[in-house]
Amino acid sequence: MPSISIVISYYKALGDLKLILKALNQQSKSDFEVIISEDDTTQNTKIFLNNNQPKYNFPILHNYQSEDLGFRKNMMLNRAILSANAEMLVFIDGDCIPHKHFVKEYIKEKESDSILVGRRVMLGPKISANIQATESLQTLNIFSILTSDSTKIKDGIYSPYLPLTTKIRGLVGCNWGINKNHLLAINGYDEDYITPGVGEDNDVEWRLELNGVTKKSMKNKAIVYHLHHERSYTKDVIFANMDVWKAKQKTNYIQCISGIEKLD
Repeated sequence: MPSISIVISYYKALGDLKLILKALNQQSKSDFEVIISEDDTTQNTKIFLNNNQPKYNFPILHNYQSEDLGFRKNMMLNRAILSANAEMLVFIDGDCIPHKHFVKEYIKEKESDSILVGRRVMLGPKISANIQATESLQTLNIFSILTSDSTKIKDGIYSPYLPLTTKIRGLVGCNWGINKNHLLAINGYDEDYITPGVGEDNDVEWRLELNGVTKKSMKNKAIVYHLHHERSYTKDVIFANMDVWKAKQKTNYIQCISGIEKLD
């Protein structure tokens, strides 16, 4: 059994996925599996993995939609939870490249009973385009990023023994970890959210905390670099999801109705 299962929530950007897999292949610590949670029906990823799986030093599981149902990220994440062979699950997005010690830091916490919340460096358009064009990870270091057009650079300083802040912030869906049993206890992700935002972070964090699980910061320990891209959804979508979430909060349900199991 692997120490951790890394779930990559992914949609269409195969070039970015290749960069993530390359970064995972260069980790300072092994003993993990990867689950690609693809919210799409195309065969491109499947063909790529069939041709390239042997060059990676970790097993890869691939889940994808059997039919095009539109945005079903949470549904695919629930499938990933059930597919995972490890007790500790780590979630990243398909536009976030992990730091070389990313896996090591989460493996250190594999017995943790907390919500492990990491952060991300927001890479700027220029450095992102350079990384994508060259398919090289050499510029993913604090010195290159300091002189780039990136933001949230302090979150990219690797300082595992001397945290730069003790403040614990909220869960971001692109970099966090949790014991599988805690997710099963809340019935996983709520599949009522069929547009981006809120459902894959705010909602699941709220229900975990409602069930008594506390947060622990992984800032300056487990780092990811977010590749720049234009937002694929509008603020109206976020506001609509916030309204859905507020209505759900009034029920105080720890287990969502439409999750891993359908409870209605």
